[in-house]
Amino acid sequence: MAEITKQIADTVTKVGVGSAYGEPVELDGTTIIPVAVTSYGFGAGEGGGGVDDATGEGSGGGGGGLSIPVGAYVSRDGTTRFEPNLIALLAVGVPFVCVAGRALARIIRALKK
Repeated sequence: MAEITKQIADTVTKVGVGSAYGEPVELDGTTIIPVAVTSYGFGAGEGGGGVDDATGEGSGGGGGGLSIPVGAYVSRDGTTRFEPNLIALLAVGVPFVCVAGRALARIIRALKK
């Protein structure tokens, strides 16, 4: 199990910026570099005999990741600008606005008392 954990850790440390910025794509004189927010996590486990039970066993493992495309850097005619992915922006923004609205309503209600 320790070897698997070390291999995963070595792989993850090499990912870095490559997981947030995609390879540049050239299209009709325009260069597009995709941008994403990425997150990942891994876990491991082990086992052994219990305090009173010498036959205990164990194992474990798990992992997961998330990548949200937030937009792209677009270079054309000598200028570069960021163009957001509006669908991802809405998907992230709507829950944030709901939570912020509820929090603001509670603060106002508390200040009125």
